Amino acid sequence: MSCTEESSARRTRWHAARLGAALALTLGACSTTAPPTPKPSPAPARPAAPVAPAPSAGALPAPEAPRTLAGLRLQAARRLVAANPGMTYSGEVPEPLLAIPVLEVELNADGSVRRIEVLREPRQAKDTIQLSIDAVRRAAPFGDVSKLPRPWKFTETFLFRDDRKFKPRTLDS
Repeated sequence: MSCTEESSARRTRWHAARLGAALALTLGACSTTAPPTPKPSPAPARPAAPVAPAPSAGALPAPEAPRTLAGLRLQAARRLVAANPGMTYSGEVPEPLLAIPVLEVELNADGSVRRIEVLREPRQAKDTIQLSIDAVRRAAPFGDVSKLPRPWKFTETFLFRDDRKFKPRTLDS
């Protein structure tokens, strides 16, 4: 077989592969469906009376601006407990614990959550990681941290009992 025949066969295989890939992409694009169009809701016959917003039972007070990073960590732990009353416990920490996830929470200048990084994953009860992340998001914002030195981060260790209730280690003294 000569050199030109070999490169011609290789070129033919290359074109066939490209054609197959293009066909697969085209068919894949055709298989998507458009989202259903929302049906217009019927207009009310008469205007409804204004409804007062329901008072939120778990509304947190506005956070104070922490003066130190240690103050930020303590305020964050207290807000975690206040924002998650049915998910926390107080008192003695049982032995052994179900799980001990550790999160590093990075904040924006206004105290809102910028990023949450898992520093320690428990070997069992992996769902406690998401429970911890959700608890942090419910407790935010954590106060204006713009006057504190950067980086605006704190670390919290969550001590989970068997009933999946947690206690921030910062409050365990």
